[in-house]
Amino acid sequence: MAAQFGRRLRKGAATTAVAAAAVAALSASQAPGVTAEGQDRPTATGAETAPDAAAGDSPTANGPYYTDLPPLNSPSPSPTLDTPVMPGTSEAGIPATVLDAYKKAAAELRSSKPGCNLPWELLAAIGKVESGQASGGRVRADGTTITPILGPQLDGNGFALIKDTDDGAYDGNSTYDQAVGPMQFIPSTWAWAGRDGNGDGTEDPNNIYDAAFAAGHYLCRYGWDLSTDGDRERAILSYNNSRDYLNTVLSWLEYYREGTHEIPDGTGSLPGDRSDNGGSGSVSPTPTPPASPTPPGSKPQKPGGGASNPPSTRPPGTTPPSTPPPSTTPPGTPQTPTDTVARLEDAGTAALTAQAGDAFTKKISTRAETRSGEAVAKVRVRFTIIGDTDATFTGGESVATVVTNSSGTAVAPALRAGEKTGGFTVRATVVGRTIGGLDYKATVTERAADTLTRTSDTALTCVPGGEFADQVEVKAMYKGAVADKVAATATLIKSAIDPTENDKGPYFKDADGKTVRTLTGLRTDENGLLKLPKLYADDTAGTYVLHITTAGGASINVQLTVEAAATSSPSPSPSTSATESASASPSA
Repeated sequence: MAAQFGRRLRKGAATTAVAAAAVAALSASQAPGVTAEGQDRPTATGAETAPDAAAGDSPTANGPYYTDLPPLNSPSPSPTLDTPVMPGTSEAGIPATVLDAYKKAAAELRSSKPGCNLPWELLAAIGKVESGQASGGRVRADGTTITPILGPQLDGNGFALIKDTDDGAYDGNSTYDQAVGPMQFIPSTWAWAGRDGNGDGTEDPNNIYDAAFAAGHYLCRYGWDLSTDGDRERAILSYNNSRDYLNTVLSWLEYYREGTHEIPDGTGSLPGDRSDNGGSGSVSPTPTPPASPTPPGSKPQKPGGGASNPPSTRPPGTTPPSTPPPSTTPPGTPQTPTDTVARLEDAGTAALTAQAGDAFTKKISTRAETRSGEAVAKVRVRFTIIGDTDATFTGGESVATVVTNSSGTAVAPALRAGEKTGGFTVRATVVGRTIGGLDYKATVTERAADTLTRTSDTALTCVPGGEFADQVEVKAMYKGAVADKVAATATLIKSAIDPTENDKGPYFKDADGKTVRTLTGLRTDENGLLKLPKLYADDTAGTYVLHITTAGGASINVQLTVEAAATSSPSPSPSTSATESASASPSA
C-alpha cells in the first residue's frame, strides 16, 4: 500500500497541500551553495564545527533507505488507539510506542540543548525512511524491537568494507559490522553516539527510546539550529549523505507537521520501495562499479527475514565522501590526502587542566604528517574523550571531527570540565586511515577559591547562653571571578594561632539540636556566597575565632564576642536631692 501511495503522490502532488509543502521543501533543498558534500558547512579554521560526512561517521554509513513518499491525505478525523484501523491509515499513522519515543527524545533535548530546536517530527521522518517506524511498530512495551532490525554485513561485497568493531555485541556479527535498530546505527557510531533514552541504565540501539534519543543528539551536535533551513539540511545530510535522502526526509517532515495520529504497536506496514532495490520509488538506482563500492550502510529486513538485501547502489545526486577510505579507491586513482598520512604529531598543545565546571583555556592541536614530515591538509581527524569523566567538547558531545587546515593542523573544540575530578584522555585518530592514534592527557581539579571576605562588617556579639543576631556570610573569589560551588569548612577554633577545635564558647546546632563546632560539606552558591547557620553561645564569656577555609587554600578568621550586657550606674532620685538641699540650707 505504501508504494501505491508513493506513486499517487508523484502523479498528483501539485493538487494537495501536503504535496505542495513537499515540493517547496525539495526546491529549497536545491539552494545554491548547499551540496551533499557539505560545501556550505564550516570547515578549515572553523573546523571545530565541521561535520564528518564520511560513511564511517554517519549513523547509517550512508546506506540505502526507504523512498516511499507520504500519502495524499491524512485520515480525517484522525483515528485513535480505540478506533478500528481503516485501510491506508497504518501508512500515515505512527505506532504508539514509537511516537512516544520521538516526542520524549525531542522534549529532553529541548531542555538540554534548547538552541537546537529539534522537532519530534524530524525524528519521525528519519525513523520512517530508516526502518519504516521500527518495522511498523513491532516493539515491546519498553521500546525494544521484537526481532532485530539488521542490515546486510558490510563485507565489501556490494557494500564498502567495515570490519567488526563491536565483537558482535550489537549486530551478532564478529567479522563485519551491520547497521542495527530502528534508527540504523552502525556499531562504530553507536559506540560514541549511543544514549540511554528510557532510563534503564543501558544504551541499546535496538530500543526505540535509546535510538531516537541518540539520533536527536547526533542531529543537534555542532551547535546546529534545526529551525533554520541551512542547519536542518546539514544535519540530515550528516545522517545520510544523499540529496535524495534529504528530499525524502523533508517530505515526511512536512507531512508529519501537517498532523499525524497514533496507531497500535505492530499494526504499521513497511514501505515498499528502497533506494537499492530498483522499485518504483523516487530514486532510480544506478549499479555501483565493482571497484568503487557504495559507502557502508544498511536498512532493515522485513520481520521474518523475507526481505532480501541486493547489492547497494548510489542514488543519482549522491556525492561520495571527499576522503573515502583507501579500500574504496579504484585502482589507478591518485591517492587522497588521507592515504598519505603516516602519523599524527602534537602541534604545541599546552597542559590541559581545568577546574570542575570550567572550560579548558587551552585547546588540543594535532598535525597530520606524511612519512617525510610534510603537512597533510583536508584530512579528517577525530577527537574522542576516553575515561571515567563527564567532560565534553563544546556542544556537549564526547566526539568531535575536525578537518586539517593548510598547515595540516586540526584544532579540537574547546573542552569543558564536568563535575568529576581526575584525569582522562582525548585520543586523536585519522578518519579512514588505520594508523596509531595520539593521546592527550587532561586533568579536572576540584573547584577552588583564593580569596574569602565577609559580606558585612557588623560586629558579631552575643550574651552568655544566648544566640548571635547575625549569621556569618562570606564571599569566595578565584582570580578575581566568583568562585561558585566551592567546598568549604567552618570550625570554631581556640585562637588564630591555635587551630584546634574549641570546646567552649560559640557553637552551631546539628539537626538534632546537639552542639557542633565544625561544619563540613559546605559549598558556596552560584554567586560565590556561603551563609553559615545560626550561632549560639554557652555560658562562657570571652572572644572567640571562627575559621573558614575552602578548597584552593582561601581562608578567613571571623571574631566572635560573648559578653554580659552592659549595666548603667543608677542616677540620684529627685526626692533625695531635694531633701539634702533643704537640710543644707540655713534655718529661717
